[in-house]
Amino acid sequence: MNIPNRITLSRIFLIPIFIVLMSVPFDWGTYQMGEAELPIAHLAGAILFIIASTTDWIDGHYARKHNLVTNLGKFLDPLADKLLVSAALILLVEIDLAAAWIVIIIISREFAVTGLRLVAAGEGIVLAASNMGKWKTTLQIVAISALLLHNWPFAFIGFPFATVMLYAAMIITVISGYDYFKKNWHVMRSSK
Repeated sequence: MNIPNRITLSRIFLIPIFIVLMSVPFDWGTYQMGEAELPIAHLAGAILFIIASTTDWIDGHYARKHNLVTNLGKFLDPLADKLLVSAALILLVEIDLAAAWIVIIIISREFAVTGLRLVAAGEGIVLAASNMGKWKTTLQIVAISALLLHNWPFAFIGFPFATVMLYAAMIITVISGYDYFKKNWHVMRSSK
């Protein structure tokens, strides 16, 4: 297994630690941000999420730079993204920082695209992520990071940056899902 794929696997292995940080009621106190408070456990979870998300750029960059792109990497990388983002979004619903209906739309798109990729894999075709899909992932990561940080530093000026980014992520997620199916529908048609 090459280095980019190991980096991708490290992202997957960070997910359970992130889940524990966000869901176990650790009483580490809070960080005061003006009038708002950020639980230290949420700050730690946000930092871990941001680190795990950064590995997405690192593994892809390293693989392309050193010509180490593999079919395993093309499969594992979007899977790791989907697992990390889905876990974070579900936890954000649980702690009342994200609307469930938005999370359902985003995760439904991820399941649909994964289903298409599985059908393609059955036909011996590997579908790589599109540019719009990369924008979708970036917006999701920014939105989730901002929500995990309880909209810091924008909470100081009363601007709902995290919520705006979540809506933007949802819109791009839907558009990129439509685009993905439109460009790859031939896989479904030719499937037996």
